[in-house]
Amino acid sequence: MAGFQIRKAHTMDKGELREAAEGLARELEQTHGLRARWDGDCVRMKGAGVDGKLTLSDSDVLVSVELGLMASAFKGVLRSEVQRFLDEYVC
Repeated sequence: MAGFQIRKAHTMDKGELREAAEGLARELEQTHGLRARWDGDCVRMKGAGVDGKLTLSDSDVLVSVELGLMASAFKGVLRSEVQRFLDEYVC
């Protein structure tokens, strides 16, 4: 399986950070049909050939994505979307 990880440092409080993460999950649900499920400070996202996890901590956000064979063709697009969203909404 192909995949990627993105780690972004932040100085946001947990409420703001969770709101930003929920926005990313909603965007990925709408644009790529992923399903999101929260488990504490972690949101798991699953879809056809995509298995992702966004983990919130006091100092950073870690996005880990595993892609199946067909979805790996969209690795660059997905990575760019996640990076753009983090750069725009997480500080």
